[in-house]
Amino acid sequence: MKRFTAAWAFLLGLIALLVGMNVAFRNDDAVRTDLVTNVVYLAAAAALMSLPVVKLERGRLTLTGIVAVAAAILLNPLDATLVSLLVGIENLRAPWPLLGNSLIFALATSAGALVSVAMGGAHPPAFAGRLLVLLTVTLANLVLASVALGLLRRESPAAVLRHNVTSSFFIAFGYFALAGLLISYVLDGSLLGYFLATIVCVLALALTDTIAGRRVRRVLESELSDADRHLFHSRAVEGVVHNLRNHMATALAYLKEIDTRKLESPDRESLETATDAANDAVAVLRDLAQGATPKVSYAPNPVDLNELVTRAVGMARPRARGKEVQFAVHEAPTDVGVKADPLLMREVMTNLLNNAIDAVTLGGRVEISTGRRNNGWP
Repeated sequence: MKRFTAAWAFLLGLIALLVGMNVAFRNDDAVRTDLVTNVVYLAAAAALMSLPVVKLERGRLTLTGIVAVAAAILLNPLDATLVSLLVGIENLRAPWPLLGNSLIFALATSAGALVSVAMGGAHPPAFAGRLLVLLTVTLANLVLASVALGLLRRESPAAVLRHNVTSSFFIAFGYFALAGLLISYVLDGSLLGYFLATIVCVLALALTDTIAGRRVRRVLESELSDADRHLFHSRAVEGVVHNLRNHMATALAYLKEIDTRKLESPDRESLETATDAANDAVAVLRDLAQGATPKVSYAPNPVDLNELVTRAVGMARPRARGKEVQFAVHEAPTDVGVKADPLLMREVMTNLLNNAIDAVTLGGRVEISTGRRNNGWP
């Protein structure tokens, strides 16, 4: 809550600063009288160039910086402010980005226009003056944007700049500078000037496609790299699973060779439990060998939870004996049938029992109960 309060307070501060600048330097508007056609053209360009958006590693890229640079060089502070307020049109559904982006660009462009009027008077300044205007717009934009993002993300402005000023960022701003300077030279009020400025803007759209294509390529290369790593691990796991299946097959074969008729009842039950556990392990390894997570195979008839609990307790009992843990099983008097995969249900119950055994102290007690809830569900 405090974060958003501070952010909105920052926006109010931007509004006050913007209005104060235009009031304080209103005489500069009289020094430079702008062509109405130039103002309308740059206003339309500011609105249209804000629509194409390209995602970068952190943040996103729009082409409004081109118009901001050209407006700061060519227009007086008031007209530059009005033109720059249109850059947030892409965020009509998001109040803070709409106001924040528009005000930040308007302040940066207005500051650049003040420098332009101071350097050139009634006419746009020479090349050195235009570079100074460009530097003013860029620095003001960076400082204001970093403060705004810092308030929203609870980071310092320096951290925001450190995380966002990447190589792609420098390339984009370098192009903005060149394109903005070029538009400021060709936009002279003639039809040819508007045509050439439009060509510059269209070429800028090609820049967004190029950057977007590079980003997609990097994402695809990253995905391919991940796929290679997964393939390597998959092959390694395949070899391990193959060896485990061979060992389990050998153990299962020896279990089947034991003559149950020669065993006492407790030993016979232990043998059956061990055989069932070995069969389950073989089934799980077989599913893993197929290269996918085991699929749920529902039994044709409802599975009795009482029977599943009995088998799970039998599989977990040797582990419980090691900690002298006692099982207390409370089965429902009637069958509790559920639609389930018997193998996966046995794995779930066995894991739960093993976790309970690990959690209790030496000589502890684990209670298991089956039944139905008040709504009739198992």
